[in-house]
Amino acid sequence: MDTVIVFDMDGVLVEVTESYREAIVQTVKFFTGTTIGRDTIQDYKNQGGWNNDWTLSQKIAADLGTQIDYDTIVEKFNESFLGEDGNGLIQRESWFPQNGLLERLGQCYELSIFTGRLRYEADITLRRFASGVEFDPMVCADDVTAAKPAPEGLLAIQQKRPGKKLWYVGDTVDDARCARAAGVPFIGIAAHTHTKRGELIGLFQRENAVAILENINEIESAL
Repeated sequence: MDTVIVFDMDGVLVEVTESYREAIVQTVKFFTGTTIGRDTIQDYKNQGGWNNDWTLSQKIAADLGTQIDYDTIVEKFNESFLGEDGNGLIQRESWFPQNGLLERLGQCYELSIFTGRLRYEADITLRRFASGVEFDPMVCADDVTAAKPAPEGLLAIQQKRPGKKLWYVGDTVDDARCARAAGVPFIGIAAHTHTKRGELIGLFQRENAVAILENINEIESAL
């Protein structure tokens, strides 16, 4: 197999509307008293540079007039997202790939992950939904010094798979810019229900996405 499909996790493999996105909402409300809409979160995401949801929560709170220490933001966010023993909002996640999709892809391609999640967060979700699927290598936020859109994670995968062609599948403009910086073809995911779908598609097109899909289950037609 001479090709590696590299997946982002959130919004690509995993539905995170009621986990990560809801944790941002709850964190911001706790510190500011303001309930933000999901459109507001996506507006920031579409600006680029807000791949870290802790930093984004801090930024939104600051823009609403409340300055919060980063470590305090992280602690409150994790109370919502992880809860006690992983029983928080992370349990609201669902898995996008239909049964058999990743297994079929694995027969023709090597599968890998580059995600902005910390490894222990990624492991919780992968153990729950994809324990039988091998993603090798998996590069997480704690494996890189520079977050997306920096291409460090994709370049690390290239180094571990010399001579292989990489494809990167993501759902944000930071994913697309990361792929472009690494010289890797990009497939964008823009769900039909996405609150800013038209804007996101335009961003992907400007970043020269080779394909734009509604969900990961369409990927076989794009490869």
